Amino acid sequence: MSQKRAVRWTLCFSILLILTAVFAVLELVSGSTNITISEIFKAFTGKNAGSAANTIVMEIRLPRTISAALLGGALSVSGFLLQSFFNNPIAGPYVLGISSGAKLTVALAMMLTMQSGIFLNSAAMVGAAFIGSLLSTGAILLLSGKVKNMAQLIIAGVMIGYICSSVTELAVTFADDANIVNLHNWSMGSFSGINMENVKVIALITIITVFAAFMLSKPMSAYQLGESYAKNMGVNLKAFRLALILLSSILSACVTAFAGPVSFVGIAVPHLVKTAFGTAKPIIVIPASFIGGAVFCLACDLIARMLFAPVELSISTITAVFGAPVVIAAMLNRREQKRGV
Repeated sequence: MSQKRAVRWTLCFSILLILTAVFAVLELVSGSTNITISEIFKAFTGKNAGSAANTIVMEIRLPRTISAALLGGALSVSGFLLQSFFNNPIAGPYVLGISSGAKLTVALAMMLTMQSGIFLNSAAMVGAAFIGSLLSTGAILLLSGKVKNMAQLIIAGVMIGYICSSVTELAVTFADDANIVNLHNWSMGSFSGINMENVKVIALITIITVFAAFMLSKPMSAYQLGESYAKNMGVNLKAFRLALILLSSILSACVTAFAGPVSFVGIAVPHLVKTAFGTAKPIIVIPASFIGGAVFCLACDLIARMLFAPVELSISTITAVFGAPVVIAAMLNRREQKRGV
């Protein structure tokens, strides 16, 4: 049985890595200007420096491809951490209003600084988004002690998201005309406009945070078997829960700061990964979710760019189309499991 699992996991990881490579290449070659594989290779090796193809690849498409992969992975891992924390397959940064809270604080920060002719740097954007994420998460945790079941908590999270989104839209309404365009484009969700300097910040935050989450795999496995079991295994529940919330908030904040709110990835991908791998073990699901999130967002970004080219759709529009059915399936599956019990 263990050998069959090992073969299954190896096969699934291999497929995910191959899909990541395929969609990454498609992201680089596809667009209003068609670029060949040889031109991409020349751009990577420094040949044809200064050419139009080199500029398009290195300054526009490559940063977008890397950021879509990293932020997609970050959002997926963030969703898995929240699902583990709340023990609910439909808990995620978008559904619980965490992304909306980050969106609100970043929008307010952008408005205040733009009026003074100042543009936020990467650190300020992530910091503002992190504050918003923590505020929304704090509100959800306070509500978790008041409501009696998880369904009510999910509804409360959705309502928090609506409130944050409404306040954001109200703020945008009274923003200067020059600011509205920037805020509107960002608030719709997109991986465009990200440069290599942003990619470095994204990579640093994402890699460190995901690695920290991976190091929590053992206590997370114990926590999945119940709080009492985790406590008997020596897990400090307060510190463990705080770590899950902080890591999840950092990841979702990073995504919102650079790409805006991206819907359903944090719920759909972990569910698909657990189904494909046939396990919920964090030591397997965390890296698989990261790669799966990269594949999902690369594919969705490609569709958003090319479906109605040259018009580009928001990334959330595409992720919702493919992610929402998975969420519905997860809800129905959970309901059937409860009936079976």
